[in-house]
Amino acid sequence: MENNFDTICAIITPLATGAVGIIRLSGDKSFEIIEQIFDKKIKPKMINYGHIIDKNTFLDEVIVLPFLAPHSYTGEDVIEIQTHGSPVIINSILELILAKGARLAARGEFTKRAFLNHRIDLSQAEAVLDVIHSTSSKSAQNALSNLGGYLKNKTFEIKNNLIEIYSRVIASVDFPEDVQEVDKNYIVSKCNDNILVLNEILNNSRSHDFIRDGLNACLIGRPNVGKSSLFNALLNYTRAIVTPIEGTTRDTIKESINLNGYLINFIDTAGIRDKNKADLVEQIGIDNSLEAIDNSEIVLFLFENSANEIDDELLKRAQNKQILFIKTKCDISCLACSEALEVSSKTGFGIDKLKDKIVEIIRNLIPNDFNYTTNKRQQTCLLRAKEALENVIKTSEFEDDADLYAMDLKQSILALDEITGEVLTDTILDNIFDNFCIGK
Repeated sequence: MENNFDTICAIITPLATGAVGIIRLSGDKSFEIIEQIFDKKIKPKMINYGHIIDKNTFLDEVIVLPFLAPHSYTGEDVIEIQTHGSPVIINSILELILAKGARLAARGEFTKRAFLNHRIDLSQAEAVLDVIHSTSSKSAQNALSNLGGYLKNKTFEIKNNLIEIYSRVIASVDFPEDVQEVDKNYIVSKCNDNILVLNEILNNSRSHDFIRDGLNACLIGRPNVGKSSLFNALLNYTRAIVTPIEGTTRDTIKESINLNGYLINFIDTAGIRDKNKADLVEQIGIDNSLEAIDNSEIVLFLFENSANEIDDELLKRAQNKQILFIKTKCDISCLACSEALEVSSKTGFGIDKLKDKIVEIIRNLIPNDFNYTTNKRQQTCLLRAKEALENVIKTSEFEDDADLYAMDLKQSILALDEITGEVLTDTILDNIFDNFCIGK
């Protein structure tokens, strides 16, 4: 993997009018460049106050924070310049720095350098991205756990167990006269132990996805039953158009809110009725509503008068989902239904109770006994590690060949190495850091 350690710079705060803007430099020439444009001698390990100067022109009054390698975010010499938050000023200083020999950083290049300089491993680098894009307090907490090395330590624990087995197998193959052959039952037992740990992580992968991306909850029911009104009430603002005209909602609308630290994606849908009575556009809307059921973890079935309004086919389609029956428009109807939560989108009656019920469902779907999350790439690596160990067990049933065991054990170890970045290609690395913003 080829490393290019020239000096880079970028604006690391949003480029908009604000109190403060920050520009970061990283690389061997960081101190050389700042000394050319700052009107005072830079003192390492101290907050430096002064002015940025372009020839004889003061560009801004700033604070400069110097970080000497390797004690910085990237592991290189780093300079951070805090300016006033004017886009004009920030860009002027950035252009001056570029003119002095730095180049503009690519997406995620500061974090990429932190990885390449062994300040963090790849799971921690990905955790940085997860922290930035956290959409709930729970996702932020778990991302911070990974940033602190929770997933890295978990992976090392499994890998070290496998290395111990692998080393003994290889030693018995290379030095058969000096090292006793490893008992097959011992290898199988150790593989099974580590498969259990991998299964524990993989079984929670769906919950990890829920924490990161949120759970989908779709609102389903006949036309004009109050889906869009309830959708707006849950969001606490008017997002969907509401009229007394049946079929007002023709397409799905998706919006997210945070409930007790969890992200929930509510989906408003077109009213479902006999497609033979609907025009072409409404038929497409109905198809989209049915698809929303398939793509949701929670289905809110709305009815106005009786739960019998809900079609048996719809219930069958949602049989593997978490289902809530919602009786709407309780402000104009006194008809009670023991099977359903009663709400009024107009008065707000029952809305908080409905939200509490949704949170209860989420907590049942997402266990609270893990403090980290895995992404799709990491889950794929864990699955490959598990499959390689399963191959060892399958091989043991027909063969007693240590070489074959060693091959699969090594494949499992390499798959785990991909999680932390000890084994990685430039393509995978680029794909990961291309998802970062410039400046991070």
